[in-house]
Amino acid sequence: MVRLLLASALTALGVALGSASVSAAPAQAAPKQLFPNVTYENGVQFTPHGPVALHIVRGPRPVGLYRMRPVLSNESVLGREPVSAMQRRIASTATSVGVNGDFFSLSDGRPSGILLRDGVLVTQPNPARSSAGVTLDGTLDVRRIGFRGTWRGNGPRRSLSVLNKAPALNAVALFTSDWGRTTPRVEGSFAVVLSEFPPAAPNVDIEAGVTSTVQNARVGIPAGSAVLVARGTAASRLQAEALVGETVTLRLILTPEWGEVSDAIGGGPLLVQNGKPVYRANEAFASSQLFPRGPRTGVGQRADGSVLFVATDGRQPGYSVGMTNFELAQTLARLGAVRGMALDGGGSSTLAFEGTVLNRPSDGRERSVANSFMLQYFGVFAPPAAEEIVSPNGDGISERQKLSFKVVRQSDVTVTLTGPGGTVAFQETAARAPGTYDVAFPPTAATPPPTDPTQPAPPPAEPTPLAEGPWTLTVSASDDQGLGSTDLQRFAVNTTLGFLRAPARFTARPSGASAATIRWRLARAARVKVVVLTPEGVLMRVVANRRFAPGEQSVTWNGTRGNRKLVAAGRYLVRVEARNEVGAVFLERALSVRRLAAPKK
Repeated sequence: MVRLLLASALTALGVALGSASVSAAPAQAAPKQLFPNVTYENGVQFTPHGPVALHIVRGPRPVGLYRMRPVLSNESVLGREPVSAMQRRIASTATSVGVNGDFFSLSDGRPSGILLRDGVLVTQPNPARSSAGVTLDGTLDVRRIGFRGTWRGNGPRRSLSVLNKAPALNAVALFTSDWGRTTPRVEGSFAVVLSEFPPAAPNVDIEAGVTSTVQNARVGIPAGSAVLVARGTAASRLQAEALVGETVTLRLILTPEWGEVSDAIGGGPLLVQNGKPVYRANEAFASSQLFPRGPRTGVGQRADGSVLFVATDGRQPGYSVGMTNFELAQTLARLGAVRGMALDGGGSSTLAFEGTVLNRPSDGRERSVANSFMLQYFGVFAPPAAEEIVSPNGDGISERQKLSFKVVRQSDVTVTLTGPGGTVAFQETAARAPGTYDVAFPPTAATPPPTDPTQPAPPPAEPTPLAEGPWTLTVSASDDQGLGSTDLQRFAVNTTLGFLRAPARFTARPSGASAATIRWRLARAARVKVVVLTPEGVLMRVVANRRFAPGEQSVTWNGTRGNRKLVAAGRYLVRVEARNEVGAVFLERALSVRRLAAPKK
């Protein structure tokens, strides 16, 4: 069976590998575009402490078609969800790349700090740690934020201690519908149910009517409602001053006010300030959280407003030992960040794009977390073509292409397929509702309507013959907010190489008398290089490297390396690569080598 190899661009994106494919020869490592103006790159730094695997996403200032915002797991404060699952859940509303977010309680998933989304406060900040806010002009604002709240019924203004968190003795808590379906059970509590509760925006008066009261029990929180829960002396005041039928006024106060921030997430500590890495931010973190090398996640912003996500793998000797907190700060600063903050790390460290995890979490699998920090895009998005090279030559490998695009807002969309030499093979403009749409390839011309309704409709148009060479899918959209966007994907059609055959098993003999025959077919003349590699890509032998004529071709390999010594027994790959004026393609097949011992003298 031929093994699938995709080009480095798709491999870097973590695209799942199948059983067979034709592909272009690998390119040098370089940033790969995820969606317009957003790139991903990964690499390894070799340090005295061991290798460190880094994953970096760069994006534009989050304005217009872009936003940087938190996503809450399961749409509730309680519970946890993998970052990739959050992205799949919101895929119809945005194209997303992002990382894990705030620290959280392992027991119930409640984040440790602030979560503010679309101007609505979900959880309060931790004043002893930094928070990262995003202003309306796309500036990442990292600072410590405090919280205090008040409530007032028919008496004086009183203290509101916590938001979406169980109250301590003699304290009052506010639970909004973001918390979950019901309030927690709080012994000795008194609860007031507030109906027609407005969005919990900070630093404004919020008024709601009291519809019912409940004592010492859980209380349901339907959408559009909220519940005040008090204990001890605070419960007596709430019972006396928040009567059914009366109005309660609340205020959720952030200090400083942070009026231009629409979205925010907790985390910390501060990593970069004024372009300089911060060694000690004096935040509420233990040394065990800051100094050991391990997986880390950070977010930053450059002077031009462009944003960065950085995730480093760790706790995986031989692959990646990870970083200290200060080394993460130095990395962000080296990448040009003028401000930056750490997020949760360890087994939580995750970087994902559209539901595909790009890094290698240290738990061995992706961890469920409380929330995530996403860079979201609302323009047209064309995912990578299913095949980088289409080879419809009948050998069953890369015979078909799958192309598509996604819009998340009502849009007028123009789709153009351009073939070799710039020839437009297909173009269509249509109004599209939010959704994902396939683009036929080979392209087909639209079937004209019948001129005579009494006559049968003409048969569908035949597919356009496929010209070999480079192709481009371009998708342009103008959405219902007047914002325009364009995305494109490139691929090629190349039938030069096909029908690779080689034995699945081969016995290498000391005499060199045995040989494995490697066969393939060329549709046109090409320079062909045949090599034997280890599964890790280490070159064992160049079997052939010359020009071959069209037709059936073959070479033999006797199981030796370049120094004429037999290779060790084990698994290898036979790769046949063809290059000509159409381009470069290769096929691979697995080969298991058995080695016979030399006869005793």
